[in-house]
Formats: sequence, C-alpha cells, structure tokens
Amino acid sequence: MEYKRFGNIVIARIDKGEEIVGKIREISLSENIKLASVQAIGAVGDFTVGLYNTEKKEYRSRNFVGEFEIVSLAGTVNTMNGEFYCHLHMSAGNERGEVFGGHLNNAIVSATCETVINVIDGRVDRYRDEELGLNLFKF
Repeated sequence: MEYKRFGNIVIARIDKGEEIVGKIREISLSENIKLASVQAIGAVGDFTVGLYNTEKKEYRSRNFVGEFEIVSLAGTVNTMNGEFYCHLHMSAGNERGEVFGGHLNNAIVSATCETVINVIDGRVDRYRDEELGLNLFKF
C-alpha cells in the first residue's frame, strides 16, 4: 500500500494481497483521522459481507471467492469510546454481472484498490444502542 495526503484528502493504493479494512485502519491511525468518509473502487478475490437481522440483532455473513470488481465501497471512519472505528459497505460484481454486497467485514485485493478518504474536521463518537443492537453515531 502507498498513500499520499493532500490537505483533508487521502488518496491510497491498496495492493494485491492486502486486506482493505485493515489498510484503512492503518492509514487512519497513522494520519490521526478521527472522522472521515471513505470511497473506493478496484478488484477483490475474496471478501466477506454481512446483512444485519434486525429481529435477531445479529449479522449474518457470507464469503465470496472468485473474480470481482468493486462496484461501490463507501462508509465512515470515526471513533467509539475514543478508539478507531470503521463502518464500511461494499458491493462487488462478477463476470455475469451479478452483484453481492453488504456490511464489509474483510476483502482481499486481487489487483488494486483505489481509495479516497475525505477527512472531516470534527469528531463523532459511537455508542451501543441496546434496543437496535447497533453502534450508532453519538453527537
């Protein structure tokens, strides 16, 4: 991975074999990013996404292996209890045009991943909402 910061924008290239969520974490900690939006495109060969079941209050995850193009990767970087927190969603399509996606758990880059992190001047922490079973923005 390589990246460069231009004011409040970080442009990163995540390389083949690297894990996307971990690299976004690495950049965020290195650059002391407390609040940001994230977007990316690229290709992955192995990824796990989840769907939140609101009745059971749990994620059901599914792993995909093969040739996939990232159609969309978007989310946020912020903090929970003052520590790094990242919430990303990703959709990826195969050669038949089928697209799979959801809450991103992990993704291994198969070629490259071009990532843009838009750093926001501010801070938003998260808290655990027991009724929903989710970690929500705390203003």
